[in-house]
Amino acid sequence: MTTTTLTPAGPRTYPSLKAAWIPLAALCLAFFVEMVDNTLLSIALPTIGRDLGSGTTALQWVTGAYSLTFGGLLLTAGSIADRFGRRRVLLVGLAVFGLLSLCVVFVSSAGELIGLRAALGVAAAAMAPITNSLVFRLFDDRALRMRAITLMMVVGMSGFILGPLLGGTALAHVRWEWLLVVNAPIALIACIGVRLGVSADRREDLTDDRLDLPGAALSISAIGLACWSLTSGVEHGWLSAITLASILGAVVAAIAFVWHERRTAAPMLDLGLFTSGTVRGASIAQIGTSIAMASVMFGLILHFQYAYGWSPVKAGLANLPMIVTMIAATPFSEWLAKRFGHRIACLVGAGFLAGSLAGLAWGIDRGYLAIAVCMVLMTIGLRTVMTICAVALIDAMPSNRTSIGAALNDTAQEVGTSVGTAVVGTMIAALVTTRLPAGVWSSDLVESFFHGERITYALLAVVVGLVAGYGALTLTDSRSTEEHEIP
Repeated sequence: MTTTTLTPAGPRTYPSLKAAWIPLAALCLAFFVEMVDNTLLSIALPTIGRDLGSGTTALQWVTGAYSLTFGGLLLTAGSIADRFGRRRVLLVGLAVFGLLSLCVVFVSSAGELIGLRAALGVAAAAMAPITNSLVFRLFDDRALRMRAITLMMVVGMSGFILGPLLGGTALAHVRWEWLLVVNAPIALIACIGVRLGVSADRREDLTDDRLDLPGAALSISAIGLACWSLTSGVEHGWLSAITLASILGAVVAAIAFVWHERRTAAPMLDLGLFTSGTVRGASIAQIGTSIAMASVMFGLILHFQYAYGWSPVKAGLANLPMIVTMIAATPFSEWLAKRFGHRIACLVGAGFLAGSLAGLAWGIDRGYLAIAVCMVLMTIGLRTVMTICAVALIDAMPSNRTSIGAALNDTAQEVGTSVGTAVVGTMIAALVTTRLPAGVWSSDLVESFFHGERITYALLAVVVGLVAGYGALTLTDSRSTEEHEIP
């Protein structure tokens, strides 16, 4: 019979994944719900647009507001968790996330929904880095830790991809608001599992660093203004005062963030970490993968429902190739890493990402089969790059800074998600129309939409290839999942 090891002075640890099924399932469930919420509403965007009278850019921010606050506060949340306790912060985050999700029943306008999504992103930020770092607390054995982290990454990526399928299925029976209401019972179940299976925080495992709230404010300002400038350029003109002001504000905020982080005694993000090729390369590559994933998820949802006229359920089922490949590609990704090392494996993954986007630019008007093949190729790239970079990045951190390592990984992904969503929404609004009409489209509008997608995916193929490829080049040649700690 499998037993749990409990030492008086240390946290509860487990001898196998099976023995840790309660806390591991709870952490996976918490990670799943925060990742699925990135894309859960994407399948309902056309429905939300009709119900709330929203245009393309507003729908873009229904998705982007969550990613923006989520990504902007992850490092701050990681700092809070490393100081006040990881389990404690996770439980608070889960409770707030569940309660906020219930507030969707009071939403009556696009602005209110965007505000709620932004608030949910704040709560999710208190969950994401902690769910990953707490996995390290469950096991003493290094191999078990790596297997558990890999499982978490697969669950998280699957949640991101499953969002449209689950949302589309639900929309066939309930109103779109229920897509958020369901978060409440899921958060409650995750809370119970964490309370039962994860040991309480110990003072010696935490850090005494003070919180860097100015750094958090500057990072959110830089990312938010940069994304808003894309929307403003379409709505008000690229040379308008408001657009130029937002671009200038983003640049100033980014410079101020770097200046502040270099000079403060307790930075939210120690920029010295990026002297490590592992940390720098993994973070950059993660941004590239998330740009690719978010752009395709957002773009194809509009494509299937608007250009093809498919129902939400059918559009959700269209993502099945990505879901199946996410699981099936695991042996291939692991073989690449063991055979060629992290650097080459991630370069191959980056090639899959860029190639799949280029394939979409070619095949977007050639039917679903061509699109499905590109989705499979993209998922192979995602599975390879995301998992290798996540494991390497977290394991490269000191033991009392694992939450920051996980937060940095998730921040890079959310920055990429914000950029990818903003680029697709902006390009479609600029090249096609700012308000996508309901009902059957005319052939001219469909052709215009295809033309806009071709340009968008061709541009993204170049961007993602350069970003993910550059990040991969700075990784090590390690053929294992173990990285050395940063000195």
